[in-house]
Amino acid sequence: MNPKAASYKKAAILSASPERLILMLFDGAMDAMNRAKEGFKIESLKERNEAISNNLIKAQNIFSELQRSLRMDKKSEFSERMYGLYSFYTDKLNEANFKKIEEPIDTVLRMFQEIRDAWAEMLTKQTMKAEVVSRNQAGGVGGGISLRA
Repeated sequence: MNPKAASYKKAAILSASPERLILMLFDGAMDAMNRAKEGFKIESLKERNEAISNNLIKAQNIFSELQRSLRMDKKSEFSERMYGLYSFYTDKLNEANFKKIEEPIDTVLRMFQEIRDAWAEMLTKQTMKAEVVSRNQAGGVGGGISLRA
């Protein structure tokens, strides 16, 4: 990554909300799994195995980080289900890495894409709602006082 892109990425991470950081992790996991799938096309066995393994490990590390981000102390159904899903994804990617097969990656990509998209939609709706509230609170000149006679 060139220095300007790295600097921009660092600034985006440091200024992101916790919800936006989760979306960034989701996107990072998706990118890593897609790069692992691209690795299956590499001719050189050594480079192929490295590309697959390194990217699957990166995705697994992201799923571990997502597990750590859950509020397990709250004992919510959401946290427990997501923890289980992240474990399932990690196990499937472990299988793909060990056997060097694509099918488990495809399974995780398909399932995880739905969660990623739902999270992104929630963020979009949350942002739109915050903008509406902000506009309604900004009463304009005189705090909403009518200037009509």
